[in-house]
Amino acid sequence: RCFYDQKIIQKTFGEWKGWWTFCRERKLSFRADSHYRHLLHNLIFKAWRAYVCQQQGKRNKYDVAESHAKKQKLLRTWQCWLVYVDVRRTKHGMQSVALAFRERSCLRISWAVWRRRHYQNCTGHKMNILALQHWAQSLQFRAWLQWRELYLYSQNDKQKETRAVTHHRHWELKRCMEAWLGYLNLHRAKKLQNELAQEHHQRRIVRQCFSDWRLSWECKRRTHAHRKDIEKLAARIALRRVFAHWKHYVVLCVEETRQCELAEKHYEHHLLVRALLHIRWKRLW
Repeated sequence: RCFYDQKIIQKTFGEWKGWWTFCRERKLSFRADSHYRHLLHNLIFKAWRAYVCQQQGKRNKYDVAESHAKKQKLLRTWQCWLVYVDVRRTKHGMQSVALAFRERSCLRISWAVWRRRHYQNCTGHKMNILALQHWAQSLQFRAWLQWRELYLYSQNDKQKETRAVTHHRHWELKRCMEAWLGYLNLHRAKKLQNELAQEHHQRRIVRQCFSDWRLSWECKRRTHAHRKDIEKLAARIALRRVFAHWKHYVVLCVEETRQCELAEKHYEHHLLVRALLHIRWKRLW
């Protein structure tokens, strides 16, 4: 009977060990999937950031060419604008490096916390397994002592006491297995909650980085549009001043032409009068 009980315990432990190995492989597959999703998101974000930088570079080159075509004579303004573009590119590069470093530091902290919790869970799980084994052994030893005492005191009730002890042992093992399965289900639920929390934290970090970049891009776009509007307004004011000067000059030219015509007419009239007077005097003489 003791050999039979040992065989039952060995079979139960073998089935539990196979189930534990399957859970561990499944946990490793979940970790691999999470790592692959994180790596894929990182690659997509880097490609998208490179594309945005390239588009911004093209737009900056187009703006520089247009400004150079419109204002070739303003060399000092052109040089100052080139210096501003260089400073802005340097700041953008520094901001990209800072964002990448912040993302790596956040991921490193999250990974350290998760690894520490995983180590604590594994340690607690091993201690629980050892405690369950020790408790089962103590229960077996106690039941054996009781059985031996009852065997010494009464030979008639030997078969009944043996059945009672066997039934009590199976009931204890069943209760232990139910408690252990409940603990495993609770541990699985906690693990799923931790994975969901980590995934939500990663999504929140990506969303926050995207919102910060979008706000900075909107600010730069508004500044660029405001600068273009100012340049257009300055060009209009200059054209208006030139047109006003030209109009004044035309009015002066017209007035001068009219005065010249009046002077010529007055001179011709004066000559005509003198000629008539001269002819008249000749006739009188």
